[in-house]
Amino acid sequence: MNQTAEVVNQATQNMPAVQQQGSMWGMIIYCLIIMAILYFFMIRPNKKRMAEYQKMLDSIKIGNRVLVAGVYGIVKSINEKTLNVEIAKGVVVEVNKNAVASVE
Repeated sequence: MNQTAEVVNQATQNMPAVQQQGSMWGMIIYCLIIMAILYFFMIRPNKKRMAEYQKMLDSIKIGNRVLVAGVYGIVKSINEKTLNVEIAKGVVVEVNKNAVASVE
């Protein structure tokens, strides 16, 4: 009877170590699931949206009507990072390409 009590006592002392190891795997799986959710619902759609925006910026041609920072204008010339946009007759402003909201 005494030996049985010692075996049970040793077995119960080892149980917390087993439970900690199991909770570690659970935590790793939980983190992986959270990262997958973030990727599929936030990162991936944002990359797709940015690719479409970049495609729109690349499609700008001289003569297009664009909306830049709330002001409509006609593209007069295109540089590497900027556009010259005529917002009124004889009024040409230089704007950053990233300020373009839409192209018509």
